[in-house]
Amino acid sequence: MWEIYEHRKVSKQLSALPIEILKRYEKWKDIVRISGPSGLKFIKGFHDEALRGDWKGHRSSRLSIKYRIIYRIVEKEILVQVINITPHDYRRK
Repeated sequence: MWEIYEHRKVSKQLSALPIEILKRYEKWKDIVRISGPSGLKFIKGFHDEALRGDWKGHRSSRLSIKYRIIYRIVEKEILVQVINITPHDYRRK
């Protein structure tokens, strides 16, 4: 079982998201808890991929055409840290 930790700003972002995106995020968390981030590659709709540039070391999964979840994996602790849920703006802030 994998642990998922959300950055403190994610809870504020969740309150502003549409219901469909929240449901998709919950499904994403269920998949990651059970089979880890490697389980995401079997679900084509998430388009899970590694990021480059300023976000090197992080990964992105698609929640919809507009919304992405940005996270990173800490292997030693079997931990996934959710950094941001963003409407497809990868500029580091």
